[in-house]
Amino acid sequence: MRIGFIGDIVGRPGRKIIKENLSKIKEEYNIDFVIANAENASHGFGLTVESAKELFKAGIDLITGGNHSFDKKKDMMALLETTNVLRPDNYPEGLVGSGVKICEVNTSNGIEKLAVINLMGQFGMPIVENPFNWATKLITKLHEDEIKNIFIDFHAEVTSEKRIMLMMFKNQVSAICGTHTHVGTDDLQIFENTAYLTDIGLTGCRDNVIGMDSKVPIQKVTTGIGGHFEVPNSCKSILQIMVTDIEDGKATNSFKIKKYCNNQKLIITEAFTE
Repeated sequence: MRIGFIGDIVGRPGRKIIKENLSKIKEEYNIDFVIANAENASHGFGLTVESAKELFKAGIDLITGGNHSFDKKKDMMALLETTNVLRPDNYPEGLVGSGVKICEVNTSNGIEKLAVINLMGQFGMPIVENPFNWATKLITKLHEDEIKNIFIDFHAEVTSEKRIMLMMFKNQVSAICGTHTHVGTDDLQIFENTAYLTDIGLTGCRDNVIGMDSKVPIQKVTTGIGGHFEVPNSCKSILQIMVTDIEDGKATNSFKIKKYCNNQKLIITEAFTE
């Protein structure tokens, strides 16, 4: 099984570069299933029904979220009830939707099961259940149900929380990839059969501040007065995707693709294996 993971998709530029390139990448690299964090896909904050339809049509199979999942509350409620859209599973109990999905993936070896888990960290985030204890329960249950192929999107602010997730669940899950900071890290590796990347980085505008126009962020740090962040109408964009091969629950290979807009260069980074 070969899966791809994209995140964080920021606004129209992120959706546009996915529409223009994802189908080609899936075909060229024989990717069976694509997961994408899209909590910023609509105007930079939240996800609308229309944006979700656009991303599914472009080739994304499952969407994950984070602290902005409910910025477009009405749309998100509908998406969680009817489509392949997740929100962090460790939000307080009683909230609509789920952060766990067992998918049937059509591969060259036939139909294989893949469990996708979406969790959110604690530092600087909304109030959630402890993600590490929550993950322990989820992974234990999946193993009891003989689900071996497990992917985790861990939406967290600090690198230490993400690294702890790896140390706790190495050799128990197939892959862990961090989202939220919009800044890609250079530590793709396979650590004791688990593919790991601290943060995939954004898919969207790359020539500003975390995918947003730089005017308001500069104003905030220089005057203390903030404002509404806006996604630029025109920018230089990037698509970032982590591709991982999984066999019997173990990551056997992983690499990251960075595709730049306007047919500019494509960069591939291979995982370091411990």
